[in-house]
Amino acid sequence: MKEQQPRKPKRLFKQLGLATLLPTLLATALQPAFAETTRSYQSHQLLDDKLVIETSDSQVTLTPLNSSALEVHYQREGMKQLPSFARAQLKADVQAQLSVSADTLRYALGDITAVIHKSPFTIEYLRNGETLLAEEHGFFANQTLRGFRFALQDQEKLIGGGQRVLGMDRRGQRLPLYNKAHYGYSTESEQMYFGLPAVMSSNKYILLFDNSATGNMDLGASENDVMQFEAIAGRTAYIVVAGGSYPKLIENYVDVTGHQPMPPRWALGNFASRFGYRTEDQVRETIKAFREEDFPLDALVLDLYWFGPDIKGHMGNLAWDTNAFPQPVEMMAELKEQGIETILVTEPFVLSTSKRWDEAVASNALAKNLAGKPKQFDFYFGNTGLIDVFAEDGRDWFWNIYKDLKNQGVSGWWGDLGEPEVHPSDTVHAIGMADEIHNAYGHRWAQMLFENEKTDSPDARPFIMMRAGFPGSQRFGMIPWTGDVARGWEGLQPQVELSLQMGLLGFGYTHSDLGGFADGERFDREPYIRWLQYGAFQPVYRPHAQGHIAPEPVFHDRETRDITRKFIKLRYRLLPYNYTLAFENSQTGMPLMRPLFFEDESNLALMDNKDAYLWGNDFLVAPVTDGNMDEVAVQLPGGVWFDYWTDEAYRGDIAKVEVELDTIPVLVRAGAFIPTVADMKNTREYTSKTLRLDYYADHSVSQSSSYLYEDDGVTADAFAKGQYEKLHFAGERNGEHSQFTFTREGNGYTGVPESRALELVLHNWQQAPASIALGAVNIPLVKRESELADNTAFFDKRRKTLRVQFPWGKQDLALTITE
Repeated sequence: MKEQQPRKPKRLFKQLGLATLLPTLLATALQPAFAETTRSYQSHQLLDDKLVIETSDSQVTLTPLNSSALEVHYQREGMKQLPSFARAQLKADVQAQLSVSADTLRYALGDITAVIHKSPFTIEYLRNGETLLAEEHGFFANQTLRGFRFALQDQEKLIGGGQRVLGMDRRGQRLPLYNKAHYGYSTESEQMYFGLPAVMSSNKYILLFDNSATGNMDLGASENDVMQFEAIAGRTAYIVVAGGSYPKLIENYVDVTGHQPMPPRWALGNFASRFGYRTEDQVRETIKAFREEDFPLDALVLDLYWFGPDIKGHMGNLAWDTNAFPQPVEMMAELKEQGIETILVTEPFVLSTSKRWDEAVASNALAKNLAGKPKQFDFYFGNTGLIDVFAEDGRDWFWNIYKDLKNQGVSGWWGDLGEPEVHPSDTVHAIGMADEIHNAYGHRWAQMLFENEKTDSPDARPFIMMRAGFPGSQRFGMIPWTGDVARGWEGLQPQVELSLQMGLLGFGYTHSDLGGFADGERFDREPYIRWLQYGAFQPVYRPHAQGHIAPEPVFHDRETRDITRKFIKLRYRLLPYNYTLAFENSQTGMPLMRPLFFEDESNLALMDNKDAYLWGNDFLVAPVTDGNMDEVAVQLPGGVWFDYWTDEAYRGDIAKVEVELDTIPVLVRAGAFIPTVADMKNTREYTSKTLRLDYYADHSVSQSSSYLYEDDGVTADAFAKGQYEKLHFAGERNGEHSQFTFTREGNGYTGVPESRALELVLHNWQQAPASIALGAVNIPLVKRESELADNTAFFDKRRKTLRVQFPWGKQDLALTITE
């Protein structure tokens, strides 16, 4: 069904040159006064597997998105609609079944069934015959507000809304839907850079309000048993997704909104970043310090000084300030030769004082005012216009700048201020007014970058870091961060909550400015160290701050350098594990940081935990977020866990973990295989030719398995192209015998090792084995650790570890240990 458009006053809009636009400010004059009455069913028809229902006041279209997800779109005559930004626009292969009775329509997709009650008209959603979610009144609309109302169930918890600092369960909150900068936030914020009009329920559904306009999400704040989405304009549609488990729910959700593509491997390395490097000499001095202090480094980020000597008056230049950077092409080539990629900050604002203002105006690249002229307004950086990324002219002009910089040697893009930070309501964009599309601005910007990058370099993986977006922005490779957080303990404390909330709704790479960005008069060493320790188990490792206190660890005291170096090097050694998490995220949407309630879905109390998280499947991490701590009480989600530093075993509900300044609580699951590789200067040196595999043995786990994923780290869609290798590991304990198997899968990739030197390290091993056999080959025990070599083993009685070394070629292997 074609979406209905309101009548337009043609003569006025023709004079203004805005014939396709409808300013929201004129909504009262142009739209009828919709009065809410009891809605009732009139008729229905099936059109290409869509169920289209005529009601007494609207047309309702139910579109299957997969066997567990539906889009529900209410439309009224004369009510403007916008396109879906959230949907990935994939054609669903779903055979829906419709059954009709006197009172209801039942529209069954497989894992979810919509029950349409005819009078009064409401829709209820079932899974396995039980109610997941039900409209209370459902759709409502009047002159200034439109949205939906749903019934909330007793004891139901709600996670969602994107970046907010309110606690994990957001039920009882009324959340603004308007992406907005919150400079220097700390332990509380109800409105931030990257909101999401979506919730995940403890009843295992996700509900997404597919509307980009200014509004609110009322999660039982005004009425305890009602969840209400409301906006001043925009698309009157929502998407409901079901799942039998939280991981499956996320997988079904990203199937609808889009999968995050694999980033380049270097994105998992260490970044040098600050606000900001002012000259080529400063860049070189910084890189030299990282090398001299033996810190691995993969990328350097240039903030706004690359295009201007100071903060104000230059935004929009987006060309090198040749006084400070006289040879940028040579500089970037020199960095790349050392294995260091260059990332540039860009913003969507073009100041009227910038060198490109006239060019932007002539290219029709800027959003308009109500008279059809480029809209100008003042904000912190100066008098400006805003690039209209919703217009083809705006996107083309913007991309041509990026393409030129890319050809010069830039490897990645940092999109800043993309809420947009200042966005006057009377700004006219190609598809609507500012308040209609505000929350989708960063989304459309990322889409422009991603699609042009893929056209220009189809085999490469773009790096696109953005501060704001919309549900589904992850399919454009968007890597969000949590904005201009305050330094110190209060800035560190909400970071786990922020990353978990975003990761559950598709944004698995959400990370923080390590060390904190804003304020602070002096360097506070302890929270800085704790933040960078946490960062080793965070999706992107990027210390970043205002320059009066160095964000880079290499510029601090020796103890700070020694402790942070230890954790950064650990992050690099864990690359095979971390890269596998990136692969899993690209396939299923599973975030890299995962909440503890994934371990026990029946324990609703675990949903409130914002102090600890799972890093992938096998690590449990609890950052230290207060000063002078020598012990941290870590909530356990069940099972047996080992201290990564000491091998101490923890059981029960709480682990009391002792910490020094150089450690934080990092626990490993019993039965886990943790792959690591040797130290490296950057990810370009990555190889698994020498591979260490730590296995954590415990009698509570009789069998377990894991794998690591590898490809060349740069080729787009390597897995789909068959250019990869998976290494599978399995362990099984049967009485006095333990067997470990090692198998390889995949066609390989450029640079894949033909053979690996494997060291299997068995933790919590209580006694020296009677025998070890690799297939038919006996593996002897050596008496001293220094004697370890291929096809030998060493038992360390003091540490209770058994180390076995052997080569692993293309053949499958089985290692049997007899006690």
